[in-house]
Amino acid sequence: MRTLIVIPIIHTEQDMGSLLEQVKQEYVTRYGHEKWAEHLKSIDEVWSGIRRMIAALELPYASVRLYQDGLPLCGKEADIVKEVAARGGQNHQLLVELMQQGARLMGTEDPDLLLQEYQFLQVTLGAKQDLGQENQQKEQSRRLLSGRDRFIAGRINATLSAGEIGLLFVGLAHSVEPLLDADILVRHLLPSLRERQAKAE
Repeated sequence: MRTLIVIPIIHTEQDMGSLLEQVKQEYVTRYGHEKWAEHLKSIDEVWSGIRRMIAALELPYASVRLYQDGLPLCGKEADIVKEVAARGGQNHQLLVELMQQGARLMGTEDPDLLLQEYQFLQVTLGAKQDLGQENQQKEQSRRLLSGRDRFIAGRINATLSAGEIGLLFVGLAHSVEPLLDADILVRHLLPSLRERQAKAE
């Protein structure tokens, strides 16, 4: 039996780098600086909760593999994680802590698809579109996300061995679970959040 624990994530300023500046501008324009500060505080609280819940699992870290939304398969995964962690990224700081306890970090995403999505977001954020353009962009976004999900699932299927536990840190927009091999038992760190998402879909 192989087990995958899915951990829903919210990206922080440090995770998203320069792209977040565009997101921040949009958010502040709509809701104001005070709401942005509240938003950042709530993200910090979420990460504190995730850290506590993982610690409570008391996992056998030598048998744990870490899969991270946005982390390309490139041979320099640990360097990327340490760099973002050093900038204060809580998600990546947690990955470093888990690696120090013996968990193995896995390249999770197709670098080409990540680059395509980054370029797509740079073009579309803040741009005004008519309804036709908006629908076209939604479809392109859906296709990119679907391709990323297939790659992530393929990585887990190929690298998670019998008796091992995978921790998948992934955004709520993703749908990796239906693409996993049938012998992988999936658990959700925050099942109530997953249920709310399913209802929304």
